[in-house]
Amino acid sequence: MSSLTSHVPYLWLVAASFIAGVINAMAGGGSFISFPAMLAIGVPPIQANATNTVALWPGQLTSVWALRSDLRRDLLAVVCSASVLGGVSGAVVLLHTRQVTFMHLVPWLLLTASLLFWISGPVSRWLRRRSSEPHVAHAPAMLPLFLTIIPVTFYIGYFGAGAGFLLMSALALFGVEEMNALNSLKVLAACLSNFCAVVTFIFGGAIVWHYCLVSMVFAAIGGYVGAQYARRMNPNVLRTIVVVTGCSMAAYFFWRQP
Repeated sequence: MSSLTSHVPYLWLVAASFIAGVINAMAGGGSFISFPAMLAIGVPPIQANATNTVALWPGQLTSVWALRSDLRRDLLAVVCSASVLGGVSGAVVLLHTRQVTFMHLVPWLLLTASLLFWISGPVSRWLRRRSSEPHVAHAPAMLPLFLTIIPVTFYIGYFGAGAGFLLMSALALFGVEEMNALNSLKVLAACLSNFCAVVTFIFGGAIVWHYCLVSMVFAAIGGYVGAQYARRMNPNVLRTIVVVTGCSMAAYFFWRQP
């Protein structure tokens, strides 16, 4: 019985990571499952966020590779530089946040991320309609775009969930209108910001490796399974499930606050 009890955290983490991988492949938002799971098995809040970031990052890297042909070369320098600066800054600030402070922020972060994810549905549909209209491609103003992306990538380095829609909206506001280009640049910015955060967390000693490796393996398996069924699922139904899950997690952590 004691042996079974000692394996319960791993079993819960395996299930949560697999589900997170499936959700990420289908719609995104897997952190709403995997991050609370890290907290539930006793990982301190900052280490839970850092470990979750590392565990889910390889899936982003494969997405960048798959979408590499859609990247706009003229925007790579500004997107990459803003992602590096924002990602490192957000991760450094996280590591210098007190555990109790971050724990108080957790329900607000989950709620904000859930609302952002909910809003991303209609915004994505608007972006698709806009991208289908005739337009003349032009180069955005680089400095304003750089300054707009930095706060978003800072948020990615600090917490990250739900930021994809913010990245796509920022790029669209500055004239990036083709949907494939928007999506590929969004994935690149998120991947690079999280990579900078991953490196910062590793050097900061914030990763709980035995949980991280378990989560990484089963999130990858879940991602593969989710990709097989992604086209068969109703995206609106899946988005609703993710948003309800995120809001429920936020409500739970609000309730847990002392």
